[in-house]
Amino acid sequence: MIRHHTVEPKFVKAVPRQLEPGVLYVSVDYGTVVHACCCGCGQEVVTPLTPTDWRMTYDGETVSLWPSVGNWNLPCQSHYVIDQNLVIEQGRWGRTRIEAEQRRNKAAKVAFYETHGQPEEHPQADSPSVKTPEYKTKLLAFWEFISRFWT
Repeated sequence: MIRHHTVEPKFVKAVPRQLEPGVLYVSVDYGTVVHACCCGCGQEVVTPLTPTDWRMTYDGETVSLWPSVGNWNLPCQSHYVIDQNLVIEQGRWGRTRIEAEQRRNKAAKVAFYETHGQPEEHPQADSPSVKTPEYKTKLLAFWEFISRFWT
């Protein structure tokens, strides 16, 4: 059962140790969105923003996160979508469906990175020896734009 039906985006350099319920912490520097589980259990939920994980849209006021957040490894096993700051509860999944989705995700990652190359762990932007994949360059440019907008 979902206890927090709305979230508020907060753009941060680093995610705080103590997560405030109902706040989506968006770290541009780390390409990650972190929040306390919307069921109210308080567990930390990390959604990395990559071509094979989650995508976030920000329209100047609200945030949407896609695909759904399935907390299959948490005791609560909550499942929800965040759409324009609204938390929309989704149905529970059984173990068979969860495992099938995990296999599909793994295969999608393998296929993507075979085509685009492996991402750099922590590239040095000013290092001439580091070649950043095109998708990551675009993602970094987007986050730089957002970061400048909020500072």
